[in-house]
Amino acid sequence: MEKEKKEPAAENPYKLLDLKLTKVEKWAAGIPAVMAAFGDLFEEGVPIRGTRALFRMNQMGGFDCPSCAWPDPDDDRSPLGEYCENGAKALAEEATTKKVTADFFKKNSVFDLAKLTDFEIGRKGRLAEPVYLPKGGTHYQPISWDDAFKKIAEHLNALETPDQAAFYTSGRTSNEASFLYQLFAKEFGTNNMPDCSNMCHETSGTALLPTIGIGKGTVKLNDFYDTDVIVIIGQNPGTNAPRMMSALEKGKKNGAKIIAINPLPEAGLMGFHNPQQINGIIGSGAKLADLYLPVKINGDMELLKAIGLLLIDFEKKSPGEVFDQKFIADKTIGYDAFIKQFDHYKLEDLAAASGVSQAAIYEAAQMLAFKKRIIFCWGMGLTQQPNGVEMIQEIVNLLLLKGSIGKPGAGVCPVRGHSNVQGNRTMMINEKPSNEQLDRIQKVFGFDPPREHGYDVVGVIKAMHESKVKVFFSMGGNFLSATPDTTFTAKALRKLNLSVSVSTKLNRSHLVHGQEALILPTFSRSDIDMVNGEPQFVSTENSMGVVQSSKGMLKPISDKLVNETQIVCRMAIATLGRRSVIDWQRYANSYDAVRDDIEKCIPGFENYNLRVRHKEGFYLPNAAREGNFITKKFGDRAPFTLTSIPENVLAPDEYMMATTRTHDQFNTTIYGLDDRYRGIKNERRVIFMNQKDIEKAGFADGEKVDLFNYDNGIERIAPLFIIVSYQIPEGNIMTYFPETNVLVSINNVVRGSNMPASKFVKIKIKKHNPKIYELIDQL
Repeated sequence: MEKEKKEPAAENPYKLLDLKLTKVEKWAAGIPAVMAAFGDLFEEGVPIRGTRALFRMNQMGGFDCPSCAWPDPDDDRSPLGEYCENGAKALAEEATTKKVTADFFKKNSVFDLAKLTDFEIGRKGRLAEPVYLPKGGTHYQPISWDDAFKKIAEHLNALETPDQAAFYTSGRTSNEASFLYQLFAKEFGTNNMPDCSNMCHETSGTALLPTIGIGKGTVKLNDFYDTDVIVIIGQNPGTNAPRMMSALEKGKKNGAKIIAINPLPEAGLMGFHNPQQINGIIGSGAKLADLYLPVKINGDMELLKAIGLLLIDFEKKSPGEVFDQKFIADKTIGYDAFIKQFDHYKLEDLAAASGVSQAAIYEAAQMLAFKKRIIFCWGMGLTQQPNGVEMIQEIVNLLLLKGSIGKPGAGVCPVRGHSNVQGNRTMMINEKPSNEQLDRIQKVFGFDPPREHGYDVVGVIKAMHESKVKVFFSMGGNFLSATPDTTFTAKALRKLNLSVSVSTKLNRSHLVHGQEALILPTFSRSDIDMVNGEPQFVSTENSMGVVQSSKGMLKPISDKLVNETQIVCRMAIATLGRRSVIDWQRYANSYDAVRDDIEKCIPGFENYNLRVRHKEGFYLPNAAREGNFITKKFGDRAPFTLTSIPENVLAPDEYMMATTRTHDQFNTTIYGLDDRYRGIKNERRVIFMNQKDIEKAGFADGEKVDLFNYDNGIERIAPLFIIVSYQIPEGNIMTYFPETNVLVSINNVVRGSNMPASKFVKIKIKKHNPKIYELIDQL
């Protein structure tokens, strides 16, 4: 019997560049950030086109930044610009005039493109026309839009059940497109709607909904300007949400204290040079953190418990001055049981487990003890821990003790990542829709939507691997590079009958595909979107619940782009045909028509078309923001939650790894090869280690090593990394994603939210073995 023909192994893709170590910065932004922002516009060859757009980004009547979801000021916005370095880099890649056409794919096979790094793939330019990869094909080839939709319809209608399809969403998708996307999936017959929330802030919603009655933050931007204490835990504003530093600076000027809790002393936590102020250009800038607590990876719960223990002691000494006893009596439930648990804790044990000194914890507790206006901010440093749900609920516990939620200058602030990830969920992009949501869909549209819950991201990867999902449609995003257990996920994707990607740029997920694959190019946020000769606007929701309009201004680089709303409508018409009860063509012709029906289905969107045209947009309802905690289990009471201390045990040769991003990337989009604030230049395959750990293991700073994970008895390998000595707690290491996503087991998830626990990965480190690639090829 003839052996199956096997494609030749790729050349070693794990190439090191020329690592240069520079000074580790103690402040973020300033003139270097401005130069880096405009440098990318010049590098993409669009200094005039890009700069024009840059000054319309995040401005009233302009377009929403495609990067993070940090809110814009409600009123006065700086005429010098409401953008950051990463936002400018994102815009540069949108504004570029470099094109990826069918001719490009004719010259470059999928196999050859897969040899490139993610950085190299992303720099090829904007996708300019739809392309198709046939079964067994080596090159993508041109396809008409009509034929592309026919191909999708053929595959969807050939499935044995609608649940063999899954529809993924990235945070870039507008409210209008998101609403229609979930509506199509439900009319098609499935709730398989994994989305990027499943990888970033699902944990936040899971923790907050049963405790305060809403899975979102409760603060507004103005609350940062007039508060007493801001606690930033597991979040790095200098890279993840740089415009947040302006709000922190303003709060500091008005008297706020800032506590920073993080394993690394990030520049964006320590200081800020505001490039729009003289002091930020030629002066010393603004100091941010008044207190930095270098917590161990997953030592946050012990730290929060230790602070709680000290606050209880302060309250005993000064009754009624530390805790808000009236708030506790009127608004909460479970206080006595919550306090009782602290009888079993000792400060010295909690401090040792957290990695933070007792003296520093005492200072933090003192800063909080006699203040009532307290804001807690967090990011994926908490949400991607196995006990992330409990840690966020412990934060809520502390705020409930203080009465510091539901009042001006106080509350919770999950710092969302992608620009409309929160809006996607509001638009019912959710694998677990509520019966109330489904009832409204049924009432408005007249069909009975499926009631069974669908697959989230982890669930859909496993389902693809088992051939339970055969068609995967991705509305934006770079699924493979964003997800855990890269080898496992890649094998799952290759088992699909069809993979479809709606994208603006080429990415890794286009090169690891189903047996057949489609790439459908769409508009970016900054592009002019014309429908029937009229320029359109879409809407998004920022991380503080403001819905605003977004209207592009750049001429699209191709006349073969189709907006996401019309992509959904044309797919629905091709797939459902006469069996649909929805007038999809009406939506394709009018975004206003989409918003009219969103208003009928989703509370808080009354007079949507009128209010979204207000220059500042409008706030969605948020009862917890007003101090009303409407929880399903406890009525109008916010419960104190009993949480537990994790048992973290490492073998003598194990380390706890957390993945992070460089300053030169946003999510999986890599803008460059530097991590300026951490002193890394021209390299991404680095591993940050404590100098004592380096010496104890017999390594040397700058040595090449291979990384291994053995969860579930499976060997996972990330080869060829360079050790960099860094200020990080002993036993902890930090690496960049997506390079080390391969080490994150598909079963290493957050309890309750089922998110990948990418900030909690046990690994072993071995001296680099040049023969390691042969083993990887076997895997």
